[in-house]
Amino acid sequence: MLKKGGIVLPLSMLPPGKKAVVVDIIGGEGIRRRLIDMGIVRGVEILVVKNDVGPLIVGVGEMRFALGFGMAQKILVEEL
Repeated sequence: MLKKGGIVLPLSMLPPGKKAVVVDIIGGEGIRRRLIDMGIVRGVEILVVKNDVGPLIVGVGEMRFALGFGMAQKILVEEL
């Protein structure tokens, strides 16, 4: 999928150390609210801290969050 000249992919596919911008969230109202509460919304820069066994650890500003793989798949990002 292409958008803004870059490749859009699920957050779950980014390796540790990569930054990206959130371009869309796939899911219902519940997941959207949960992510909004974490500050994960369209246009926000997100850093993948850990992506191996277990949950992904991501950074949004100074905050760090653990996301399950399924939830991370629903967050579409464009790599920076």
